[in-house]
Amino acid sequence: MIRDDIKAAQIAAMKAGEKDRLAAVRLILAKLKDRDMELRTQSAPADDDAVVVDVLQKMVKQRRESIALYEQGGRQELADVEKAELAVIETFLPAQMSEADTGAAIEAIKVELGASSVKDMGRVMATLKERHGTQLDMSKASALVKAALT
Repeated sequence: MIRDDIKAAQIAAMKAGEKDRLAAVRLILAKLKDRDMELRTQSAPADDDAVVVDVLQKMVKQRRESIALYEQGGRQELADVEKAELAVIETFLPAQMSEADTGAAIEAIKVELGASSVKDMGRVMATLKERHGTQLDMSKASALVKAALT
């Protein structure tokens, strides 16, 4: 499980004295704990890895946005810190689908659902997220789905 890998990485970083990596791993664990508290009031998720991947993907998105803003503002030292955190977070994400594979998956779902216009985008996106949500950046996939349906 991904959560176990993250905890093992925390211990390894502590033993190796890697302060930056340790800080990033602790951030991940804190976010996971926050999500666990949110989910306490709801029904238990079927797959813990899906919850962990969702948290990691949101963290990656936040880091990328921060990097862009810091670089626009001329704060390269802060952008470098965010890039280091991003690298650590991405080590725990499962391999992402290539753009070609994503396009093929979208076309298969489009044919299966009989989707032909942008009105069907919600159904296509829901099916895509259900089948490949852990392997995709859904914001990029959204643009590909929209392009395929126009």
